[in-house]
Amino acid sequence: MSAMSRIVTPWWLILIEGIAGIILGILLLTDPAETLVVLVQFLGIWWLVSGILDIVSLFIDRTAWGWKLFSGVIGIIAGIVILRHPMISAIIVPGIFVTFLGVLGLIQGVLGIIGAFQGGGWVSAVFGVVSIIFGLILIMNAAVAGVIALPLVLGVFALVGGVIGVYQALQVKKLQGA
Repeated sequence: MSAMSRIVTPWWLILIEGIAGIILGILLLTDPAETLVVLVQFLGIWWLVSGILDIVSLFIDRTAWGWKLFSGVIGIIAGIVILRHPMISAIIVPGIFVTFLGVLGLIQGVLGIIGAFQGGGWVSAVFGVVSIIFGLILIMNAAVAGVIALPLVLGVFALVGGVIGVYQALQVKKLQGA
């Protein structure tokens, strides 16, 4: 790939993303409940608009029409439910997300143990058991983890990611000579 064909992201765009990450991180760490409600509302708007666009796209392109219709209807329903009940959704949506992560941990744990018996070694078995334990902990505490821990964890990730983004923007600016 030649240097001319590479797409270069402007440094200021990386800086804006970094600053947005820092702001989101601070909001999630200082007022997790309010910030979570707002984030879930944005998710509801996203699903509603995405559902409408999926159905509109049926009139333009009929390929995979069943999937587009299904995802469009589900997106519209999910968006409307979230926007009509933002407080309840701010509890339920993170809980579902944490439950999904718990199930994913169980699956990865089982696959790790199976891999250990197929020659992956004892380390694979240990990671498999640890994944199963964390998966079960997440599933059994999904509501608490979703409402309390998830916003704080996301806040830390957003804050750290934002700081890294600002640093990268300054590095890119230096390299671009801007």
